Amino acid sequence: LWRLATVTQVEETKLVVAVVPIWLGTIAFGLSVAQTSTFFIKQAVLMDRKLGKHFVIPLASIYSLAAFGMLISVCIYDKLLVPFLRRKMGNERGISILRRIDIGMAFSVIAMVVAAVVEKERRDKATSSIAGSTPMNVFGLVPQFMILGFADGFALVGLQEYFYDQVPDSMRSLGIGFYLSVIGAANFLSSLLITVVDKRVAGAGSSSGDEDDLEKK
Repeated sequence: LWRLATVTQVEETKLVVAVVPIWLGTIAFGLSVAQTSTFFIKQAVLMDRKLGKHFVIPLASIYSLAAFGMLISVCIYDKLLVPFLRRKMGNERGISILRRIDIGMAFSVIAMVVAAVVEKERRDKATSSIAGSTPMNVFGLVPQFMILGFADGFALVGLQEYFYDQVPDSMRSLGIGFYLSVIGAANFLSSLLITVVDKRVAGAGSSSGDEDDLEKK
């Protein structure tokens, strides 16, 4: 049976549909964020994690670098940039929410470029070094983690504000769901990407889970 929708329902539906393009456009950012817990950690496995003679940096603790970068970016934005931009541009937020998301996505692109450069250097050193030599130090991963943390501070916070602000008042929980689903969908796509790479590498006679394999990618 067909039922006529009220004007309010129509307007609410239009508001929800309007955020879908932003949701789709930020999936690429979510894919970048997903690398901090997948490929970046696999890089760290193959690097020198010794700090002094006896201490080895735990793999799980390396992820905290991104959180540290996010903390720094939020502090800089809230305490320095917002007051300055508020006076300069007359916007209470400092910059628009979408501009904040754009800046975060730009940082994520820079982080991926830096990660590619670091990975090339790591591979070159691994393939050209003599047996028994020390691999690249894990602190080489600091820039990409920190930059991606800056991206989180702008884009993740911006996405949360955007989806919460754009959906109707009666559907605020859906706005938070949109924000979380960006990361969730990106992690699924990241897993799919890893699976595809695994199968391609397996076809060449190895598995991406092996340390030697990462040297070949």
